[in-house]
Amino acid sequence: MNLQKRIDLLIRLGEYILENNESWKQAKEEAERFNSWFIPEFIDQASVNIAEQYLQPEKLISFAQAYSIPENPFSPKTVGLVMAGNIPLVGFHDWMCIFLSGHKAFIKTSSKDEILINHLLEQLFTWNAECQEQSTFGGMLKGADAYIATGSNNSARYFEYYFNKYPNIIRRNRTSVAIVTGNESGNDLEKLSDDVHLYFGLGCRNVTKIYVPEGYDFVPLLTSFNRYAYFIDHYKYKNNYDYLLAIHLLNHKYYMTNGELLLSENSSVFSPISQLNYEFYAGIEQLTNNLEINQDIQCVIGEGYVPFGTSQRPSLTDYADGIDTMKFLLQL
Repeated sequence: MNLQKRIDLLIRLGEYILENNESWKQAKEEAERFNSWFIPEFIDQASVNIAEQYLQPEKLISFAQAYSIPENPFSPKTVGLVMAGNIPLVGFHDWMCIFLSGHKAFIKTSSKDEILINHLLEQLFTWNAECQEQSTFGGMLKGADAYIATGSNNSARYFEYYFNKYPNIIRRNRTSVAIVTGNESGNDLEKLSDDVHLYFGLGCRNVTKIYVPEGYDFVPLLTSFNRYAYFIDHYKYKNNYDYLLAIHLLNHKYYMTNGELLLSENSSVFSPISQLNYEFYAGIEQLTNNLEINQDIQCVIGEGYVPFGTSQRPSLTDYADGIDTMKFLLQL
């Protein structure tokens, strides 16, 4: 299968997602029943972003030309791919890069997110039987030539042990932060609310901590969060909120809330579900210097950084952990 065929199939897959026919609707409904964190709004958010940001003809062609992807791979390799499952279709970009590069993907899906990726690849198989040779599923990923694995800090240690003899990309826990100046408009704060809340905050590109100037007025920010007040009706989210609220009360720890999200002063860039950490800063220059060397941060949102409201709309070249996946694949 040459490069143009692979691009055409990816374009067709994007069209299939946006058509939203009955078959795709059923797959999305099944995914929600299987994983209650995957509510319809967020499955649509993830899949439509893939179709619009990854699978458009001009974007795929430009992407392929930028990397000079060969028309036919000289010596295709088998790449073991361990997918995460924290948000819907989070492993799609890695698979797409392998497919587009001409290598073969040997895939281990997350138990939390196997329905959606399986369904989309099965569509490819029905359109072109050759795709089955390029994308296969397995439990134990033995015998691959290289590996791409995404997981927690704990699982990353196991990945390093098993895959260290092979070319690899191993990803760990990461998160994102936002710098707030106090000059943001109401629209900016609503967009920041999206960066915090989309996918219940489970993605590495979700904002889990904000840095605010001393004397910052939190009321407009908390008010902007009200558009996600329905989260409190989600039983898993509410369990997290009630638990964290109880911890704050028992420990006599100061907090702020709008009834669905806790704001807590905390030095950690990671925060649990239903909590947003904050920290005051005195000098912006010192803050940005500290953030640039922090290996736990996926991206920084704010003026001069990733624009508010776009953290969960990555482009083709917004690679996880800042590691160029396509470059890695083309060098195998």
